[in-house]
Amino acid sequence: MKLQILGTGCAKCNQLAAATTAAADRLGLDYEFEKITDFLRFADFGVMITPALIVDGKLKVAGKIPSDVEIEKLLQS
Repeated sequence: MKLQILGTGCAKCNQLAAATTAAADRLGLDYEFEKITDFLRFADFGVMITPALIVDGKLKVAGKIPSDVEIEKLLQS
């Protein structure tokens, strides 16, 4: 599984990155993690507002930080 966080490096982006990796670890997932800070690449995913979570190339959430339970559900779907 490939997990990507899109963001400029702000506190919310870092919070989403930490929450996502923690959720993936709790679930015992085998994953690759990448933080993308180049705003030109955001458009490749259709992201206009950050932070954003991409799972296996698909946009799962943008512009907010979901709860831990929500993140786990996003990673399992």
